Amino acid sequence: MSEIPHGAPVAAIRIEGARKVYTVFPRAQRVAVDDVTLEVPQGAIHGLLGPNGAGKTTTLKMLLGLVRPAAGTFMVLGLDSRTRAGRAQLGFLPEQPYFPPQLTARQAMRLYARLSGVPEREIAARTTELLDRVGLEGRASTQLSAFSRGMLQRLGIAQAIVSRPKVVVLDEPASGLDPLGQRDVRNLMLQLRDEGATVLLSSHQLSEAEAVCDRVSIMSRGRVAAEGPIADLLSVAGRTTIRVGGLQALPQAVWGRAADVVQQGDLISFSVEDADVRAAIDGVYDAGGAVVEVEPKCESLEDYFTRMLADEKGEVA
Repeated sequence: MSEIPHGAPVAAIRIEGARKVYTVFPRAQRVAVDDVTLEVPQGAIHGLLGPNGAGKTTTLKMLLGLVRPAAGTFMVLGLDSRTRAGRAQLGFLPEQPYFPPQLTARQAMRLYARLSGVPEREIAARTTELLDRVGLEGRASTQLSAFSRGMLQRLGIAQAIVSRPKVVVLDEPASGLDPLGQRDVRNLMLQLRDEGATVLLSSHQLSEAEAVCDRVSIMSRGRVAAEGPIADLLSVAGRTTIRVGGLQALPQAVWGRAADVVQQGDLISFSVEDADVRAAIDGVYDAGGAVVEVEPKCESLEDYFTRMLADEKGEVA
């Protein structure tokens, strides 16, 4: 394991050389995670992205001590994450949370609060606060057998932060939620970051990560295929996006240079080569339009992800 330079800030999460191999009947082996290294600074939202089967959940379970690794180092705030002291820093939402169905929401929160070491005198107030925060106000006395999939997911998020952990690991937190619930989860992650917590988000819903993550690591076939700030990963070299208003359509002088043209109401968005930006802006003004925004062109995270996987398939072929 490489040493941390003296005086350097301690990473919230540090995974180095993670590897997991499963034995498949009768003697074959399958490498689920292969030499994954990941570092998340304190106070960040970091996305761990990839399709189902990419190794995301296995990596998280090794970090949490739920799966024994074949190799690797796993640290949370400078502590071994598989020790009791390390786990005390963590809050975790599994991909498919399960709760005893005979309990009420209040009883479940009390159970997980006590397991997490929350002082008894604080449990009632914290339960009310968190149920309200995740959109389950008025449901404290409802038996969990009556909860929908989305309501159970909200409860899972509440239990993940009941101990006010410094590091929160969320595995597919928007699973089972409607668009309103997905928005609430995004807002909650941003609030946790603003409060000083670090969030590691594992997801295959790329729009979710695109909206909140400072950096992302993209996993494919058990390895990290790409990592960095979203803006850097998605930047399209040599092209600029321009958004304009006040036009029914792009003037011919601009249309000949434009690509990726999208019209939404009074706004038209298009991209041009960097060398054509000045000519395109002049053409818009000459036609009586107004330039609303000019920025480097970025592809969507979904397009980037699809292209990366297509390139990998091409290499294999």
